[in-house]
Amino acid sequence: MARVAITTAAAELLRELSLEHGSLMFHQSGGCCDGSAPMCYPAGEFRTSDSDVLLGELTVAGLPDPVGVWMARDQFAYWSHTHLTIDVVPGRGSGFSLETPTGQRFLTRSRLLTDQEAAELG
Repeated sequence: MARVAITTAAAELLRELSLEHGSLMFHQSGGCCDGSAPMCYPAGEFRTSDSDVLLGELTVAGLPDPVGVWMARDQFAYWSHTHLTIDVVPGRGSGFSLETPTGQRFLTRSRLLTDQEAAELG
């Protein structure tokens, strides 16, 4: 059981971004300037620390490396009971995320974990 997944459309956009930027990562924004959105960066450009949680790594066909998905530890306390799916929709995202110039933006869809899923994730 994985805590995070990606749609086919979002995976395709990641493949396109990877051609220009190499290995990638996400950090789920907690709000403020960019709203609450998964922000895509070249791997390692967003510095994570002990105050962040690695939710999982997305394996996307055609990418050389898994794509780590991170979230601030205090934000994870609120989202720990959910399964997250990274998707993409038309529109302009934040100026900080790599997809901004493409006319598309990543977004996170969430659903509550089932009791079985929650038990599997611990």
